[in-house]
Amino acid sequence: MDSGLYESFTRDQWRARRAATPLTLTDADLDELRGLNEALDLDEVESVYLPLSRLVNLHVAAARGRDEATATFLGREHRPAPFVIGVAGSVAVGKSTTSRVLQALLGRWPAHPRVDLVTTDGFLFPNAELERRGLLGRKGFPESYDVRRLLELLRQVKSGVEEVRAPTYSHLVYDVQAAEHDAVIRRPDILIVEGLNVLQVGRGTTTFVSDYFDISIYVDAAVDDVRRWYVERFQTLRETVFQRPDSYFARYAHLSEAEATETALGIWRDINERNLVANIEPTRDRATVVLHKGPDHRVTQVRLRRT
Repeated sequence: MDSGLYESFTRDQWRARRAATPLTLTDADLDELRGLNEALDLDEVESVYLPLSRLVNLHVAAARGRDEATATFLGREHRPAPFVIGVAGSVAVGKSTTSRVLQALLGRWPAHPRVDLVTTDGFLFPNAELERRGLLGRKGFPESYDVRRLLELLRQVKSGVEEVRAPTYSHLVYDVQAAEHDAVIRRPDILIVEGLNVLQVGRGTTTFVSDYFDISIYVDAAVDDVRRWYVERFQTLRETVFQRPDSYFARYAHLSEAEATETALGIWRDINERNLVANIEPTRDRATVVLHKGPDHRVTQVRLRRT
């Protein structure tokens, strides 16, 4: 990472940026927000996510000020556009938990109570289409997403369309769900868009997903740590979700612990690590904020982009 682009903060230095931001979550709330095998507690919220929510709140206020200035210039009623946050990072790094915690905290700020969350998993091409294109084994790589559909959703949200529908994804059946399961987005104050490749550029269009972001966050960790977290998560799923007969991965449910570890490492090596190194990690320097995690899943350093 180009250190000149970022100002770095230790955990304690970043915690001090919380100022007087109140803690509005409880242990019971965290039980609902915590991902598999993740160390999320109130200290993590106070040290990392409260300062982050304060930073976002200041950016939201600044964006609304710019919107109001433009509306005044044009002689129009001020109707602020939704503020959009992008959250990127590897499989198993904890970006979904980061997104959920941020959604919960921001939704408790009085100035912007409506905070919606969209994951880009829903914008993967369906399995049948991926198979037709020979991409089923590259699910999660940039080419496996219907980027134009995601761009159209973001364009509509930013344009103030009253109701926008977002496709959803089932990790149980490992496929995009039918249209009746679409999430409905109705002019939120803030929209969080979470996904592997949301900071990606290129891919046959001059407009990028990140063009619609007002602020972006990259959840970072050493590859060795993410690999270990992936294997640990796979083992937990083997004992839980994979046991369901309707799970796409039910065939892994009866593996021994050693066999499951070997299988998880193979999937990680052949798919997820390749995608991380080739496509995801190179976008890190495009983020506004980088949350770097240590081996225990706790954030040890925060980097804030200077410009």
